Amino acid sequence: MKTVFLIINYNDALTSEKLIENIKDYPSIDLITVLDNKSSDNSFSYLYDKYHSEHIHVIQSEANKGYAYAINYGCNYATTLLGDCNLIVSNSDIEIDNNSVIDELIKTKKQYNSAITAPVIREHTGFSKGMKTPTPVQDAILNMIYIHRFFTKKYLEYNDEFYKDKEVVKVDTVLGCFFLIDTKALKDVGYFDEHTFLYYEEHIIGKKLKAKNYKVIVDLGIEVFHNHSVSIDKSLNRLGKLKQLKKSQYYFQTQYNHANVLERFLLNFTRGFSYMIFKIVYSIKS
Repeated sequence: MKTVFLIINYNDALTSEKLIENIKDYPSIDLITVLDNKSSDNSFSYLYDKYHSEHIHVIQSEANKGYAYAINYGCNYATTLLGDCNLIVSNSDIEIDNNSVIDELIKTKKQYNSAITAPVIREHTGFSKGMKTPTPVQDAILNMIYIHRFFTKKYLEYNDEFYKDKEVVKVDTVLGCFFLIDTKALKDVGYFDEHTFLYYEEHIIGKKLKAKNYKVIVDLGIEVFHNHSVSIDKSLNRLGKLKQLKKSQYYFQTQYNHANVLERFLLNFTRGFSYMIFKIVYSIKS
């Protein structure tokens, strides 16, 4: 099975360029596809002129409809060319040490027959080794500004005992910034849900895969670095990101976790209140 490395770019050509230079000679990658998600600057022309070739395809989506849309667009492009494949989805702000990371990711996917396989994601604030999927009530609590700090680890992260003496773990979902997905499994569950523009894509796909008994795993022996929010910060301000986050959160909890009337009220109340507080704080700091 071929391996396609999909880089999703939006108004961030220089960061994407750094990643292309990082991976362009990795032998485990059969095709690099750089998908410009309809940037409003000259990202597409810059990357196309510099890199478009037989091994690196620089393409552009028809519109900027969000991250889920971009992944689906890239998947369809890859499978049209190569058939079902290993699709490595990556933000532009990812750094990979060497080809062995890609090689081990592919081997682990094959060994465990998983739909999604991810490495440990190292960020400035720590490590992500997979995530739990929050319930509606848990997300309502996480909406409460400042209070959420006391519950984030409990509701979203697995404890140390979960990882003890393991090389690979099965999780609810993984961070959306970098993962390998089997395109056959992705098509079987109806692709990523394009009703979200940003955030919660990973919780939704994890839920859809779990419903069909597919495995989502993390290989604890490999790692990539995520220079978190470099790309997002160039296109959305902090309030914009928060608004998108809470919109996607509500969609996920109502459509996939089937929040009841009380849970919907709590989600709406807590997200509205926290947004108002955050807006006041942000305006004062600005």
